[in-house]
Amino acid sequence: MRAQSLVLCCGILAAGPAAAADPAKIDWGKIKPTSLTLFYPGQSSYEWLRSAEHPGAQVVAGDGACLTCHKGSEKKLGAKLVKPNKLEPMPVKGKDGSKELKVQVAYDDKNSYWRFQWKTNARQPGIEYPYYRFDGKEWKVYGEPRLNKSVQEGKQAAIYEDRLTLMIDDGKVPGFAAQGCWLTCHTGERDMPGVASKDEAQKALKKNDVRKYLPASRSNPSDWSTVKSTDELAKIKAEGGFVDLVQWRAHRSNPMGGADDGYVLEYRSFDKGKNHFASNMDNEKKVPKFMYDAKKFKAKATTAKDVRKRDPFLIKGVNAVAFDPQAGWKEGDMVPRYFLQPAEDSAADNAGKGTWKNGVWTVVITRPLGLANPDDKALKEGGVYSVGFGVHDDNITTRGHHVAFPVTVGFGAKADIQAVKLP
Repeated sequence: MRAQSLVLCCGILAAGPAAAADPAKIDWGKIKPTSLTLFYPGQSSYEWLRSAEHPGAQVVAGDGACLTCHKGSEKKLGAKLVKPNKLEPMPVKGKDGSKELKVQVAYDDKNSYWRFQWKTNARQPGIEYPYYRFDGKEWKVYGEPRLNKSVQEGKQAAIYEDRLTLMIDDGKVPGFAAQGCWLTCHTGERDMPGVASKDEAQKALKKNDVRKYLPASRSNPSDWSTVKSTDELAKIKAEGGFVDLVQWRAHRSNPMGGADDGYVLEYRSFDKGKNHFASNMDNEKKVPKFMYDAKKFKAKATTAKDVRKRDPFLIKGVNAVAFDPQAGWKEGDMVPRYFLQPAEDSAADNAGKGTWKNGVWTVVITRPLGLANPDDKALKEGGVYSVGFGVHDDNITTRGHHVAFPVTVGFGAKADIQAVKLP
């Protein structure tokens, strides 16, 4: 795959705390993998789990674990929820109901190392992300996730990146060990019932939409608009009442040798610093900020017929140059919606490298132990952490992923997944 060449050469740019380690030298064959069954959840939100429609509502309301009723039933749940039903009003044709994720974890005195493998539903890796396309007058978005109505109606092309996600808690978020990701999924969020309007989100959150949040961040956990005060949220965060959110992205982080570092409290937020990616649109001039360097990319732009046929990444300092409005743009010319760059500060904590071969992604994420940033959960020897895993596969995003019930990961401690101490 040509994309791997960029992953390897650009990984040098990811100069973060984890860069000193070389996970490629770990003998993963000696570390027994744990196989987790991830399943398609549909619109099974925090609110739905506590409603009369959910047979296990009483268990959930009493802070009981999802696995009390659903241990070993992930495949059955996924097969049911991926088809048309009350929890899936917009089923995606050809979507698989469940997915096996192999997980291996190791650590040394400095870092933790997380290795993942899963088979993709598509016959090619999801390394593409939507573009800006010139229609002869304006630059408009080309490509959307497969869950979107515009894609299902054939008005947009299905384009989105593959993604691997970890939510990590150290025991300070009530209910996460029992219910995991479902604490963060609510009515009003994108692709969920009662989606909030931009004006509504701006009024309550000063954001354009509603994304993952924890119940403790709301006066009424089931009403996304009841956001607690800035002082109250700051106190919760200072006490560790947030979950860490690590996201490896096949398009927006992998070429830079990284994985996003973020967290969830009142919103799905990024850690302090510069991310691996940034918007490629100049909102004032209404034109892209960067275009491809024709000397390196062999063209200043790509086109729809080239999608999935060449490396799509636009990397600052590598193959991107400042956009030239006088470059003779033609209808159909396209440039990526995001340009890539080295991450900085707390946002640069994680290293990440993924390769796709014979339909299988192999991803290794390196995360330092003992992080002291206020937006991080510090992993340490002797610690046990509740972790929720998720995979976005086959040109899809938001709730269209596959997720696992939470499991524990221990570093020198007994847990569902026990990290192996490296010599």
